Amino acid sequence: MSRTVKTAAPADSTPARARKIRRSVVVPLLLVAVLGGSGALAVTRPWEHGESATERAPVAHDLVAVEKGSLSTGIQAGGALAFDKPTPVVATGRGTLTALPAVGTVVKTGGRLYEVDGRPVVLLRGARPMWRDLGPGAADGPDVEQLKRNLIKLGHAEGLGLAADQKFTPGTTTAVKHWQKALGMPQTGTVTVGSVVMLPQPTIRVQQVGAQLGAAVGTGSILTVTSTDLVATVQPAENQLSRFKPNGKVTVKLTDGGTINGHIRSLVRGGASGGSGGDGNDGSSDKTTVTVALDAQGLAKKSGPSSVVVSVVGDSVSDALIVPVTALLALDGGGYGVKVADGADAARLVKVQLGLVADAKAQVSGAIRAGDQVVVPK
Repeated sequence: MSRTVKTAAPADSTPARARKIRRSVVVPLLLVAVLGGSGALAVTRPWEHGESATERAPVAHDLVAVEKGSLSTGIQAGGALAFDKPTPVVATGRGTLTALPAVGTVVKTGGRLYEVDGRPVVLLRGARPMWRDLGPGAADGPDVEQLKRNLIKLGHAEGLGLAADQKFTPGTTTAVKHWQKALGMPQTGTVTVGSVVMLPQPTIRVQQVGAQLGAAVGTGSILTVTSTDLVATVQPAENQLSRFKPNGKVTVKLTDGGTINGHIRSLVRGGASGGSGGDGNDGSSDKTTVTVALDAQGLAKKSGPSSVVVSVVGDSVSDALIVPVTALLALDGGGYGVKVADGADAARLVKVQLGLVADAKAQVSGAIRAGDQVVVPK
């Protein structure tokens, strides 16, 4: 519990010389601010404002207990959990959309993503989109190799001795027919443009459906899909950006109180990166979006897309003696001290060593202990 200590103005009956001596003893240098969170200290001298001794009002002070705990220079910024890497899916070829997935649907490599003219369009893994039909007689190319890797991975090339190379061999034709049979499609041995969607992720989640059933397939995006992994995204203020460094360590506090460690994966100027995005009407398109990869996907998925607080790991101390920065007094000979209450109305000056300074608090050490009452301006 804090109590108030007041220093009364001298009585008129006190000789002027005595009053002058008393003032020179009791008026300290008051440390009043920590500037910009950087540890820079500012000092004020209240007697340097031109008022006379008889004009100064009584100065009131409070007593605050010295705490023992942790202190950190890390910074915090509000952010969000979002599914990673939103990617538009463009329907190629010709036909009519006859089936579309629901938002939240998870599709693995080899699974049916949507349907055109009653035929499934299948998700396959690859960075190169399908741009031509692949069948007997197709010229060699990396798109052939990409298709063959999928056929082998999905188990449709067993016993064929199929190699993941760029040649469309008779064995490739047989593997394609096995795949088409498993899907219940005509076994032509040719993979046509528009019958598959190639994406880099092995498993995707449908984030948004941007087309209607019955619409004609064109060249626009019909779906937006994401990875099934969650990331944290945050748009720090400009004066915080220097603390967000590539691969820097952070902690992410979830809405349920849990905490996940992570590291900064990317910083992208303008718009959102790895999140759900936005229309930019709130000015966010001018900000830098920081994407944080998370160490514990299980905890993240249990929480789901939600608001989070991202903390950049900075210098920290634990089991430290902590006082408000306003308790610190700049000493004439250098260094700092605090006034510790010693009895009902007395206080003694104790020199302290200054440690970490953050959040208007300071780590101190010296002839002081937790629970001591230190004087601070009221």
